[in-house]
Amino acid sequence: MKSKAPLLLMEQMVMLLVFALAAALCLQAFVKSDAVSRRSGDRDRAVVLCQSAAEAIRHTGDVEEGLELACGTPPKERDGFGCFVNYDGDWTPLPDDGRVRESSYTLRAAEVDSGVDGLGKAAVEAFAWEAGEMKSLFAIEIAWQEGDGDGR
Repeated sequence: MKSKAPLLLMEQMVMLLVFALAAALCLQAFVKSDAVSRRSGDRDRAVVLCQSAAEAIRHTGDVEEGLELACGTPPKERDGFGCFVNYDGDWTPLPDDGRVRESSYTLRAAEVDSGVDGLGKAAVEAFAWEAGEMKSLFAIEIAWQEGDGDGR
């Protein structure tokens, strides 16, 4: 009589391989869904910040003042870049205390020429820093009617 042990062992090895492959696929799906969820959360936070900054800029009529009002911290300025506020990985504004810190996110606002007298225009954009490169999360352009200084 022939032993069936080798056949049984082979069947168990095949089943173990099938379960291992299924576990690997499930793990890959969970990792991808976590990355998608994180990106979605970052984009949602960027939308809220951009909208808050846009409303504050429209209210004040000044990019720098509006960005400070929206973010709670004075923005930095760079010629040709506009005003910006850097954030850490938890979306907490980084203070401008002279120390160099690596930021994870940046909110930028810059005036744009509207081409119409009495109409102010600005672009507000949120970026994520990935591998030293800026990746845009959300951008919005806003416009407001500029007053003549005497309340009209």
